[in-house]
Amino acid sequence: MNFDEVIDRRHTNCMKWDSMQQFYGVSPDTGLAMWVADMDFRPPPAVTAALQAEIEHGVHGYFGDESAYKTALCHWMQHRHQWAVDPEWIKTVHGLVAGTALCIQAFTQVKDGVILFTPVYHAFARTIKANQREVIESPLQIDASGLYRMDLAALEQQLQGHERMVILCSPHNPGGRVWSMQELQELADFCLKHDLLLVSDEIHHDLVFQGYKHSPMSLATPQIRERLIMLTATTKTFNIAGGLTGNAIIENPELRSQFSQAMLAAGSSPNRFGVLMSTAAYAQGEEWLESLLEYLDNNRRLFDAGIQQIKSLRSMHLEATYLAWVNFAETGLSPQQVIDKVQKEAGIATSHGASFGSGGETYLRFNLAMPRSRIEQALERLTAVFN
Repeated sequence: MNFDEVIDRRHTNCMKWDSMQQFYGVSPDTGLAMWVADMDFRPPPAVTAALQAEIEHGVHGYFGDESAYKTALCHWMQHRHQWAVDPEWIKTVHGLVAGTALCIQAFTQVKDGVILFTPVYHAFARTIKANQREVIESPLQIDASGLYRMDLAALEQQLQGHERMVILCSPHNPGGRVWSMQELQELADFCLKHDLLLVSDEIHHDLVFQGYKHSPMSLATPQIRERLIMLTATTKTFNIAGGLTGNAIIENPELRSQFSQAMLAAGSSPNRFGVLMSTAAYAQGEEWLESLLEYLDNNRRLFDAGIQQIKSLRSMHLEATYLAWVNFAETGLSPQQVIDKVQKEAGIATSHGASFGSGGETYLRFNLAMPRSRIEQALERLTAVFN
């Protein structure tokens, strides 16, 4: 796979490039799109072949019989994550933001509190608020090594009694943390103690760099499985987000029944093309993924080294994901001044840190899943603007 190939995504109904002018005032002709979390790479060849076979067949009706997909998913989880999944536990959802919304609707009531460890993926708070629940922010702490840690003692003091659910991002977006088994066990114990349901969004679980190991929350402690909803997907791993296909994996049959009822109420059903792509990716995409991880790791190293050379800029060390989290606090500029310099002067569209909640105000998130030549361009532009 040639990840160095620059693929022109403009004028292809691509949110990342075709909406850049609208949202950031950055021209797709001269700017760099480093915001939306998808990759500027083609997926594994098997994915393209699966779509080609579907096109050649020519009839694109409702999807039925998920057995091949679920078999491939279960094999992947056992092989890559040592997690034994029963096909009966799997509910196919229309993407994980939709899956999160279904969890909120199925397991909480209006005005209930839903806990987030912030800064964190912005769609969580947006979805919670849209469902008329209250966002409870538990700010992450930065330890001596410069990485995020959950502060469960502070959260315990914060609880008011109306909290019903915790949503965890594992690995963490935007900080790139791979939570340790001990941290997951402590969170599981916290949820058990305070009668909280736990939704673990693990969409980035395959994008973990060498030297780190992702642990599925289901393996943290057996007791948590009775109140756990696992959310997983192929979409980040294999760059097929447009297929809008993910999984809610629920071991507790009562919770699974409640979730199924919420799906029925929403009229939710699988995306035909997404399931076909996901099945092919799970079955034949591992070699491609290993090459991707090596390429992303080199992008990460290049970007971090370049950022550290720029006065007053600091990037958080990534253990997983392709989303760099850069702190501009030491520049002395206001968040809006930083945004203006990056967008108007450097011509780079990034995700604004404030949208990730408390603690993100001085940061910008940069997507590194692009050809290395564009990483080099971004560094040149940032160096010119901030040095």
